[in-house]
Amino acid sequence: MKTCEICKKGRFKAVKRKKLRGQYNPVKFYFQKPNIQVLKIGNKKLEVCKDCRKLILKGKIKI
Repeated sequence: MKTCEICKKGRFKAVKRKKLRGQYNPVKFYFQKPNIQVLKIGNKKLEVCKDCRKLILKGKIKI
């Protein structure tokens, strides 16, 4: 399972809901996954989410 190496963000469980007679019923469980991208800095390759990648490139997170 892929996770962000900086913020440790990984997949999490979510629920689809369907409205039936005025009330919502849980129908199906599924997993939402973060947008993991490979970022090269020098000789290192990091797998980071898009939010951390943006902050690294702006210089707000030091590695």
